[in-house]
Amino acid sequence: MKRIFYSRQFKKDYKRLPQPIKDAFKKQVKLLLTNPDHPSLDLKKMADPRNIWRCKITASHRLTLHVEGDTYVFRRIGPHDIEKNP
Repeated sequence: MKRIFYSRQFKKDYKRLPQPIKDAFKKQVKLLLTNPDHPSLDLKKMADPRNIWRCKITASHRLTLHVEGDTYVFRRIGPHDIEKNP
């Protein structure tokens, strides 16, 4: 099973989120850890040379991450525009 590491930027982003988005994040992370192919995650590799992926949290919010060995490194969380600077 994968482990999770939270980047400093992710922690800053997360603090600013409203509680309903935080709740949705927790639900989606459980899915990511148990079934990364689940359709509601819509997990996709971004067009970025650093091997960054994005995952759907809600219709309006995304999570960006990369994988280091057996660890998901959560980079950013927030509205769609975080994909411009993952």
